[in-house]
Amino acid sequence: MKLAIHAVGRMKVGPESDLAQRYLDRLSKAGPAVGLEFAGVTENAESRARTPAQRKREESVRLEAMLGDGAALVLLDERGSNIGSGDFARRLAAIRDGGTARVVFALGGPDGHDEALRSKAALVLSFGKLTWPHQIARIMLAEQLYRAATILAGHPYHRE
Repeated sequence: MKLAIHAVGRMKVGPESDLAQRYLDRLSKAGPAVGLEFAGVTENAESRARTPAQRKREESVRLEAMLGDGAALVLLDERGSNIGSGDFARRLAAIRDGGTARVVFALGGPDGHDEALRSKAALVLSFGKLTWPHQIARIMLAEQLYRAATILAGHPYHRE
């Protein structure tokens, strides 16, 4: 199953970008053994619409255009489920084992995700109640994807 990341906003060159890339490189190496192939990151500029609702709608239209048929959508959202790494790995495996060929993990813009998009998501995840800068959320997503691959492979990177 291919794993793609869609992000509203661009990651600037620097230590945050380097760290995110380090985990994505690790995912690219560890993932194929457990049926997870990293398909890359797509970045879209934030909408310049006047209202938050219009901005979220414009950003969701761009995301839906890249989803394609049969792709599962996982949204990162502060109002999502706060689950552990083991559960995340199991849910990812269940999506893979259900025959889904592609999963898109979406990091929204400053205004979040459109409600219509939330209803289409296979999973809505939160990294806790705290608000995280976009760059750190991307690092955390990259690390959790790598961690999920290691959990599914039985690698000792993750300890419970």
